Formats: sequence, structure tokens, C-alpha cells
Amino acid sequence: MVKQSRFSLRKFFRALGPGFITGASDDDPAGIATYAQTGAQFGYSQVWLAVLTTPFMIVVQEMCGRIGMVKGRGLASVIGARYGRRALTVVVVILVAVNAVNIGADLGAMASSMQLLFGLPFAMRLFLMTAIILTLQIFVSYKTYAKYLKYLTLSLFTYVVAAFVAHVDWSAVWQATRFPRIQLTRDYLFNIVAVLGTTITPYLFFWQASEEVEEEVAAGKLSAMDTGTPRVTANDIGRMRFDTVVGMVFSNAIMFFIIVTAAVTLHARGITNIETAAQAAEALRPLDGGMSTWLFALGIIGTGLLAVPVLAGSASYAVAELLGWRSGLYQKFKDAHGFYGIITIATVIGIGVNFTAIPPFKMLYYSAVLGGMLAPPLMIIIMRIASDPKTMGKHTNSFAMNVLGWIITIVMSLCAVGLLLQFLF
Repeated sequence: MVKQSRFSLRKFFRALGPGFITGASDDDPAGIATYAQTGAQFGYSQVWLAVLTTPFMIVVQEMCGRIGMVKGRGLASVIGARYGRRALTVVVVILVAVNAVNIGADLGAMASSMQLLFGLPFAMRLFLMTAIILTLQIFVSYKTYAKYLKYLTLSLFTYVVAAFVAHVDWSAVWQATRFPRIQLTRDYLFNIVAVLGTTITPYLFFWQASEEVEEEVAAGKLSAMDTGTPRVTANDIGRMRFDTVVGMVFSNAIMFFIIVTAAVTLHARGITNIETAAQAAEALRPLDGGMSTWLFALGIIGTGLLAVPVLAGSASYAVAELLGWRSGLYQKFKDAHGFYGIITIATVIGIGVNFTAIPPFKMLYYSAVLGGMLAPPLMIIIMRIASDPKTMGKHTNSFAMNVLGWIITIVMSLCAVGLLLQFLF
């Protein structure tokens, strides 16, 4: 009986792939900072967002994964074929710019968190983290890298434990989730855009589509030089959907517990604005005994090691597909200099973001808002591609997926427009 249990658990983890890694990488330092800021600033009043975004995130990422599987190409390549090179160029330039800012914010947060562990100068910590990430991404094979990326996500469970140790008023949480009190204020709307932008975010669209292609290459369904389309079965689609559902549910569950933990620790003590790693680490104070700062720092560094390669990789996939270069983490460095060069350039540009006057953890929050402003146009394109029979054949969106997809696209568009109007008038 014990052997069967172990086998089942091992089989479950083996079934997890791009969808799970995508969902886990969504809880990157920017996500942690944004969700912690949400709980600190608004208490439980925006915890309902974690429930609302779950089905929408599943639908959007499933569409991206399905596009990659069916076409055997990354999302950028499919957009270029459908809308032309000029439209793709605009999309790629925006994506690279947003990702560079997000990479910089994540690296800065990781370096700041290291200060809680080691007393090195900030610049030294920043360059050390950058060197480690680039070395791993360029010189470690994708198969090996992906295997261990899954285990970095375990650091996020510290927030789940902290929520139960902190004596949360679960009846108040349930009430705030069931009956949200929406405020039409700038700060409230600003935070909603930040949460949506770091949860349903552009770089994950490109990443999951490209990683599904890499899975097909690894499985021998598509060769590295193949320009055709792979044969996709119902079982393939089902496997991808299961993987995506698990990843997105995991991502949003962690978001829920971070908001709750920050609300009961930071908001309850009057800390409503997070600007430093030390302030953010206070959310894990219930786990103290000298461990809270270590757990927080390891969580930020672990999720950063997971997310920065995803950010840099998604930008590089898009650029390589625009320029017709070889792309893919299964490629060796000597065979794909351009692809790995873009990864390096995007990461190095991100370093420069840290030498501004904006505190690292505040920059994480602003990068989330930027993602929320720029996601809707991409979502419109994805919706049109995923529901087009000429592009997707028999694997188009179902009616329910179209409904959910357009709802979240409209909601995010309205939030972005509403925020702009708040600042203009």
C-alpha cells in the first residue's frame, strides 16, 4: 500500500511540466511583493482577487499552451504569421521592454533579500545573482533545469504555514471573499491593476507556448529544425490542461495565502507600505524564532531563480522568432548564439534598472502595474488566434473558454483604462 502511494505521488510530479512551472514562476518576487502590499494596504478586502483570477488564468494560459502545441511554434511566430511582421515587431519591442524592467526589479529584490543573510555591498550581491542565473540558463540543459525548477517552488509554502500559525480570523477572510467591497478610489484600482498584471502577465503567455514546443521536441514529436506542425492528440491536450490547471491553482493559492498573511501581520500593525526586504519579511514573523528573515530571503531568491530565466527566456523566444533565429533552451550555446545573447542582454539591461531612486520592492509593484496595462492588447490577439479555425483547426476554443477569455480581457482593459483616467482627471 505504501509503495502504491509513493508511485502515485512520483507519477503526479512527473506529469507536471510547463504549466506548473509557468504557474509557480508567476509567484516571482514581483508577485510576492504585490500580494504582500495588497494585504498590508487593504487587509482582507482584496483577497477575493485570488479566487476571481484562478479560472481566468487557467483559460488564458491553456490557450497559449494549446497554440504552441498545435502550431509547433512559439507565440511570437504564430502572431507574426497571423498579423504580419510589423505587428509582431511592436509586440516584441513592448514585451522586451516590460520584461527588462521586471527582470531588473526581480534581481534587485533578490539582491536586497541577500542583505538579510550576508553583509555584502548591494552591487556585489546584484552581480552575483545575475552571474548565477545566466550561468545556469546558458550552460545547464533545459531538461535538467526544468526538473529542479519544480522543487524551487516549495519555498512558497512558508506563506501557507505562516497563515495558519498567525491565528487568522478565517470568518473575516470568508466574508471578504464572498462579499467584496469594491472602492472606486485611485489606490484601490491601482492595486487591482497590479494584482491582475502580475498574475495574468504577458511574459507567461510567450513562455508557456514556447515550452510546450520544447516538450514536443523532447518527446520526439517535433525535430529542432522542423518547420511543419506536430500531430496533437486529445491525450496531449488533456495532459497540457491538467498541467496548466495544477500550475494556475497552485499560483493563485499561494497568492491567497500571501495576502492573508500580510493582512494579519503587517496591516494589523499599521504597516501599509512595503519598500524594503526587511518590511516584507515581517509578513513571516509568525514563524519566528530567528527564522522569518531566512525563510523570506530564501523564498525571494528561490522564486527569483525560477522567474528571471522565464522572463529572459520569453523575451528571447520572441526576438528569435521575429528575426528567424534558432531558439530553444534545448539548443546548445554554440548553435544558438543569438537566442542566448538576447537572454544575456535582457538580463544585463535589467541590472541598470536597479540604479534608479526607486526602492527595489516598490519597483516590483510598479512593474506589476506596467504588466497590467500592457496585457489586454496581447490577450485580444491570443483570443482571436485561439478561436480561429484556419489557425487552430479542430483545436479552437470552446464556447465556455471564449466567454471566460473575453470576460477577463474586457475586465483588465476596463481596469487599465479606468486607472489612466484616474491619473488624467
